Amino acid sequence: MRASWDIFCSVVDNYGDIGVTWRLARQLCAEHGQAVRLWVDDPAAFAALCPQADPALDVQVCDGVEVRRWVNPWPPVEPAEVVIEAFACELPTEYRQAMREQDGRRLWLNLEYLSAEDWVADCHGLPSMQADGLRKFFFFPGFDERTGGLLRERDLLAQRDAWQADENAQRTFLAGLGVQRQSDEQLISLFCYEHEALGEWLDALADETQPVRLLVPQGRVLGDLVAWAGRALAVGDEFRRGVLSVQVLPFVSQPDYDRLLWSCDFKLVRGEDSLLRGLWAGRPFAWDIYKQAEGAHFDKLEAFLGRYSEGQGEPTAQALAEFMWAWYRRQAVAEAWQKLRAAQPEASNWAAHRAREMAAQSDLAVRLVQFCTQWL
Repeated sequence: MRASWDIFCSVVDNYGDIGVTWRLARQLCAEHGQAVRLWVDDPAAFAALCPQADPALDVQVCDGVEVRRWVNPWPPVEPAEVVIEAFACELPTEYRQAMREQDGRRLWLNLEYLSAEDWVADCHGLPSMQADGLRKFFFFPGFDERTGGLLRERDLLAQRDAWQADENAQRTFLAGLGVQRQSDEQLISLFCYEHEALGEWLDALADETQPVRLLVPQGRVLGDLVAWAGRALAVGDEFRRGVLSVQVLPFVSQPDYDRLLWSCDFKLVRGEDSLLRGLWAGRPFAWDIYKQAEGAHFDKLEAFLGRYSEGQGEPTAQALAEFMWAWYRRQAVAEAWQKLRAAQPEASNWAAHRAREMAAQSDLAVRLVQFCTQWL
């Protein structure tokens, strides 16, 4: 069933919120034939992920999605049949009023943040009556069939497999970013938040026996990288210490970020969007989880590790967990890294297996469309 969709995104944490909503909007349009409007309050952040976009425009169409600036005062528009309030952003008051005045039903969904915690399945799909008479449903992405699923394009893993089997494509792509990978180099991607113990980990990489090339897309960790290097670093710069070569890359589009992750042997990722792209890459990764008030992120990381490592051999699962917790706590990072390095062959096999296993479930867009079809 084709329906009209309004997806609202308030950019809070750099590119995480807009990253998820832009992927979802694009997929709903391309794979499910839905008519999608994406409302975003920070067009510059959107343009960073979608280079063909013009941040100066209030209305534009990108990859079949109508992208609109979320402005104040709010313009008079007819609400869509499906309304997604992403990550608890507040719908404009005028829009809610228009929803109340419309004949027929409007499905209002609060698309929540991803979590592997057990309570998510119990809350997924529950309705909530609002004081103004409207009703919205809570839609929770998650890791099992009782949740809203994971964001993943239909042919993503097939694209990944073809890419990882094509060394020429990888070499050409990396060269376009200024990266000349040597045949014996380990390739690692670093996209994380500010990190006080980054230098400890970089020293460990520099002291390894096998050459390592660390690719750092432009972002928040650059200041810590500069402090470790003891010199200014800008996009395009390369810095060497020991066997470690560090390169600063430009911020790339979402398809190119996927290709970067597919080309790497290991990656550090942050937030929700990059976490899933690291997972689907099918190679080992670690998650720099966003710290939340009252330690909510502690439970989220613990739950994710339990879910991701379910069925994995104990030594490898323990090595991965120790490194993620060391990274989270900003201490004993080098020691934990050495243990994970020793387990890398097993970790690589597990990453490929777990990605295939999770991809066997239906994805977030499919479950959203199914939910809406049943309700409308």
